[in-house]
Amino acid sequence: MAKLNKLYRGHILPQFDDLTWVEEMVCAIYRNTAHITCLYQSSDPAQPFVFHSNTCAHETNIVSTAKVLPCMPVDINGMLTVVFVGPRKLSHNSLSTLFHIRKHLVWSFLCWLRNHNHLYEHIVLDEGIMDLYPEDGTVPDVADHIIYDHERNSQLF
Repeated sequence: MAKLNKLYRGHILPQFDDLTWVEEMVCAIYRNTAHITCLYQSSDPAQPFVFHSNTCAHETNIVSTAKVLPCMPVDINGMLTVVFVGPRKLSHNSLSTLFHIRKHLVWSFLCWLRNHNHLYEHIVLDEGIMDLYPEDGTVPDVADHIIYDHERNSQLF
C-alpha cells in the first residue's frame, strides 16, 4: 500500500540503524508529535544516579513543515517536556542518554535523505544550524526545559 500512495521510504542504510529518537526529530520534515518524559531518580540511597522513566509521544496536528533542516535546537526543545522527580537538579551528563545527539551522524543522514528520498530533495541543508548542536552530546538547552517536582519526590521517600 505504501508504494501505491508513494509514501514508501525504502530501506535505511545500516549506519543509520542506531539513530536516537531525538536525532530523528532533528531530521524530520513534519513536526507533529509532542514528547513528555517523566524521569524518576532511584529511591535507593546507594544508587543516586540510577533513573527510570516513561515517555509518552502524543500525536498533534502538523505544527510545521520544514523547508530547511536540521531543525533548530529551540524547535526540538519546544516539542519536549521533561518532569524530573528527585531530590536535586539533574546534571547535564544525566540527560545524555535520553537526549543524545551525534552531529556527524545527523548530518550524514540528512545528506543521504536528500539524495535518496524524494520528500527531501528540495530541502535546504544548513550547516550553520547543524553547528548549533554538539559533536556528541545532549540537545542544547534541554536542561532549561525541565520541570522539577520535589513535592512528589518527598512523598516517594
